[in-house]
Amino acid sequence: MVILIGLGFGFIFERFPVVHTYIRIIGIAYLIFLSWKIASSAPNSLNAKQARPFSFLQAVLFQWVNPKAWIMATSAVAAFTSGNANILLQVSIIALAFMVVAFPCTGLWLFFGVWLKKFFNTPSHQQNFNIGMAILLILSITPVTYDLIKEFIN
Repeated sequence: MVILIGLGFGFIFERFPVVHTYIRIIGIAYLIFLSWKIASSAPNSLNAKQARPFSFLQAVLFQWVNPKAWIMATSAVAAFTSGNANILLQVSIIALAFMVVAFPCTGLWLFFGVWLKKFFNTPSHQQNFNIGMAILLILSITPVTYDLIKEFIN
């Protein structure tokens, strides 16, 4: 999905370079908004009802109708690409980074799931975790924001 969205945007960026700047600004603004929503979200109950998990094929197909996946891929491509460089290489690096990070993080999340549920048993622990995740999200866009500001100053 990231590669297809990235290549689609690459086509647009080649023809209309200013669109890249606008999408970067929108992507950064969205990630700041998302970090605010994460940091200010209310703790919730961890006693959720067990649902039947998706099959592998259902999970793969779900990503194509999942608005969060579209926004994540669009934001990543907009924030972490440069209009004056090889878009295929940049998108490939983003997709590779997602894959390299996703597998170990998902494994850790599954492995520590039981422990995390015990750790998040109080609203303050959940709130502290959410604030930490929001800070990490803001830190992840700092280099992109710096480059964007530098681009406007020059």
